[in-house]
Amino acid sequence: MPSSDPRRTALRRFIETYEDAGYGACWLKDDRIAEMVELSLLCFDEARYRLLAWCVMPNHVHSIIKISEGFPLDDVLHSWKSFTSHQANKLLGRFGKFWFREYHDRYIREGAHYAAAVDNVENNPVKAKLVPSKECRKWSSARLRSK
Repeated sequence: MPSSDPRRTALRRFIETYEDAGYGACWLKDDRIAEMVELSLLCFDEARYRLLAWCVMPNHVHSIIKISEGFPLDDVLHSWKSFTSHQANKLLGRFGKFWFREYHDRYIREGAHYAAAVDNVENNPVKAKLVPSKECRKWSSARLRSK
């Protein structure tokens, strides 16, 4: 389906609504798992990418990164997913798939789009009614911006 196809936009919005409603396995509600995922995102910040914004939700993660030369997005995401899935499964005492293989990415071209994207990522827990304000989300870049 071409990226300009309106069905693609409708599908993305449907998935976002489904995720924000808290469907599926919500292993990231466990503070041990959420903290480990956040620390994993921060681990190679400034080396393989610049982590600009993030939010760990109960069943998914949002991040905005600027890739460093020599570190393709696929490799960065594979590294995150591989490490965090093994660690999370250990903490949960389970085996098997933890993340979906697919991911949604978007190229940010200019300042207004960047500002809107950061706002969307950091306000996602408010939109999902998890917290009253973005600064209240424990596993998010918004809490650090407010300090």
